[in-house]
Amino acid sequence: MKKNIFKMALAFAGIALCMQSCTTTDDSDYSKSVANAVLTLKNVGGKSVIQLNDQLQLTPTNINLPVYNKEVRALANLQDIDEKNKTVYVNWLDTILTKPVSTNYELKNDATYGNDPVEIVGSFETVAEDGYLTIRFRTYWAGQKQHAVNLVYRNDDKDPYVLQFYHNANGEHYGNVGDGITAFRLPAAFNEGNDTINIKLRWKSFNKNEETNDSIRTATLKYFPRKN
Repeated sequence: MKKNIFKMALAFAGIALCMQSCTTTDDSDYSKSVANAVLTLKNVGGKSVIQLNDQLQLTPTNINLPVYNKEVRALANLQDIDEKNKTVYVNWLDTILTKPVSTNYELKNDATYGNDPVEIVGSFETVAEDGYLTIRFRTYWAGQKQHAVNLVYRNDDKDPYVLQFYHNANGEHYGNVGDGITAFRLPAAFNEGNDTINIKLRWKSFNKNEETNDSIRTATLKYFPRKN
């Protein structure tokens, strides 16, 4: 079964992970029950606003968002986006675990952060924008142990924008296949230029690469440097 997880990650890429904490939806309307946006909540002048992408900042017309002391990423279901007036109607919104990139201990990374396999889901939730890399990942969950994930900046001269995703299942290598989402604040080095860069994301997969005979997979994400 484990060999099929990567294929499942691609096949089910359109399924959103939703936890409805701030909601105004009718449960009978399925289109409003799934996420259709991943965004940043920012404190602007003591008021929370929605940063939908690198350019568009919006204010909800129907709810007052909680004011956070720091920025957080969130999943949401949005409608009636008015780019001219910078407003949006929020059906529901739920914050995502948002954390900084972890220290690179080089050869000690596996021992420090774990070396358990995982798959990265190629859905809209896996995105590099607005100073963050948000990752939707897939693995086995039994609900008995707390999983830990970290993102490490592995800079080198040949490829300056390499990030590696680490997963520690704490021994829980069984259970049902399920997804998680975590957002990571990108290092300052990713925002120094004015041109789009290519971020290379690495992770240990459940499936070995037949050509290299190892389990390391990579994906490239386009990113435009954030300018406050």
